[in-house]
Amino acid sequence: MKVQVEMSAFENYAEGLIQKYKIPGTAIGFAHNGHPIYEKGFGYRNVEKKLPVTMDTVFGIASVTKSFTCMAIMMLQEQGKLSVHDPVVKYLPEFSTPTDATNKMTIHHFMTHTAGLPPLPSLFYAKKRSIDQDPSAKDYPGLSIVKDDEQGPIDTYEQLMAFIAGLQFDLLGEPGMEFSYSNDSYALLGTIVQRVCGISFEQFVKESILDPCGMEHTCFEPDELDGYSNITSLYAARKIEDGLEVYEAPVWWESPSMRGAGALKSTVNDMLKYAEIIRTKGKIGDKRLLTEESVEQMITPYIECSPGRYYGYGFMITPNFHGSTLVEHGGNLKAVASQLCIIPEEGITGMILTNLAGVPATTIMSGALNSIEGRDVEETPYSVAELELSFAELKTYEGTYTSNEGMSLSITVTEEGIDFSTQGTSFPIQCVGPDLFLAVVKDQKELIRFVRDNNGEIERVAYHMRQFPKN
Repeated sequence: MKVQVEMSAFENYAEGLIQKYKIPGTAIGFAHNGHPIYEKGFGYRNVEKKLPVTMDTVFGIASVTKSFTCMAIMMLQEQGKLSVHDPVVKYLPEFSTPTDATNKMTIHHFMTHTAGLPPLPSLFYAKKRSIDQDPSAKDYPGLSIVKDDEQGPIDTYEQLMAFIAGLQFDLLGEPGMEFSYSNDSYALLGTIVQRVCGISFEQFVKESILDPCGMEHTCFEPDELDGYSNITSLYAARKIEDGLEVYEAPVWWESPSMRGAGALKSTVNDMLKYAEIIRTKGKIGDKRLLTEESVEQMITPYIECSPGRYYGYGFMITPNFHGSTLVEHGGNLKAVASQLCIIPEEGITGMILTNLAGVPATTIMSGALNSIEGRDVEETPYSVAELELSFAELKTYEGTYTSNEGMSLSITVTEEGIDFSTQGTSFPIQCVGPDLFLAVVKDQKELIRFVRDNNGEIERVAYHMRQFPKN
């Protein structure tokens, strides 16, 4: 049975954002207690051929993959093959960092991005073979890290660990103390899954999650789909004189050594099946995939990653989202912007998939949730009050902050005010708390938190879920 919901205000809102950012194709679907209540395909999976987007169109899901990686870990814990509190080196004895804290890092720390690892350049080299074949790579936002010409592709887990062991970096803090989003941690969780279960990480995910859920159009590589044709084309965007040009860019970026961080491809219909595991506390139909206790562990808010928002195991948790709990995760990669959401108390699950990076999928998803739950389409679950800072106080934040993962942001202060820029574009920001600023970046609200050292001097910034240093 399909229940109809009034979504005309949302559709007008979504169409405006889709046109503004020139998103070729967008698929969005919601279910209530497992029954579809809304589905809509905007635009095309292939613009030139005018092939429409459907709920069965395959897109990349990027970092939404991380919850699958954690689910695999929880399954192995239930089988008694590991504990989330085991030290990582128990399974990866060759893993090392240039600190004496390596042995204190646990699987739990990797799952919650709290091992203390700063953003590292590994992901670029893990994708290097694909990037080198892709002319559109030059237009990808954030792909501006200084490349080591002597460093070849990182194709295997062993090469990844050797690469990390050869880097020089300081931990952000003792394991368990600081949150900073870490693709490396999730790549290594995939390594642990493979070593513990004795088959490839990809095979374990397929046999233990995808197949039991009936996710027939979900895969790590499109070739696995045996000629299935409802797969999106890939798109990239470049700046031109009068704005932005979106063009077809067909190379998928693969990273065999880091698949646990973000390599799955899926559909809205398949992802709504997957979301049922969390909504039902572990079941797909009559089949139990996880215990209720394991699901509760996955959606426990372990550490605050931004004010009012926490990280569990492969999920972000907002405990007070308009009075309910929002469980979600997004993804962004070449030709991908995605968002999965679950509101367990309300029985709501939702998924949005697009075929262009760096677009406000999260904002579109929020608008849909607002309409489904009877709120104004642009309502937000929190309000902020602007704080006035003196010129001298603002100057303390000035500088450039650069991540080894490729992200950079600059803060400039003039008599007219404070300017924030990232990836070559400036955005307005306002101070909303001690060392805390709110930016609106491509119609998505982003909090910027500055971190001080023991002397009170600003040493790094927490932005886009990552902590990275002042130059």
